[in-house]
Amino acid sequence: GVSQATASRVITAYTPLIARALEVSVPTVEDLDPTVQLIIDGTLLECWSWKNHPELYSGKHQTTGLNVQVACTLSGTLAWVSDPHDGRVHDTEALRRCGLLDVPPADLPDGALPPRHIGDKGYIGLGMITPKRKPANLPLHPDDKAYNTTVNQLRYKIERVIANIKTWRALHTGYRRPLETFPTTITAILGLIFTYTL
Repeated sequence: GVSQATASRVITAYTPLIARALEVSVPTVEDLDPTVQLIIDGTLLECWSWKNHPELYSGKHQTTGLNVQVACTLSGTLAWVSDPHDGRVHDTEALRRCGLLDVPPADLPDGALPPRHIGDKGYIGLGMITPKRKPANLPLHPDDKAYNTTVNQLRYKIERVIANIKTWRALHTGYRRPLETFPTTITAILGLIFTYTL
């Protein structure tokens, strides 16, 4: 068999090479068609709880990691994954920082408005299509319930896409290698996903 030390050396040597070779296959915001409506959600890629990195702690998930924003098409095909943000960054802020919602008018056909992307309640206030919140001390109106059902029937596709990304063990078991190597590992895995599985 191969010793843990040898396996670790191989991973350390080859992960950056894979990331560099395949990062051209990983779409950036600028690569996306600005007229296409997307379904968006954030997820936490968990990592070791480093004592000197409290910024990694996500109150929402009650653990540490890096927040990435993920987008898929209405048919459920992975379209884009953001650069990672500290775990404490809320999905709304992470998406704002990515620039996905900032479509220059010059990039759109004459007179066209940018598409309204679809997300969960965490994105309320960003001009996206989201489920409606229940009013304080009042039941949700039946029309709003039906609307929420429709939105959530679309949203399940992004949840499935994220679940597929997290089939990679390094992205769902709590990353334990040095923290500075985590973004490179994420890029390498996304490069493999976009190059060989889509």
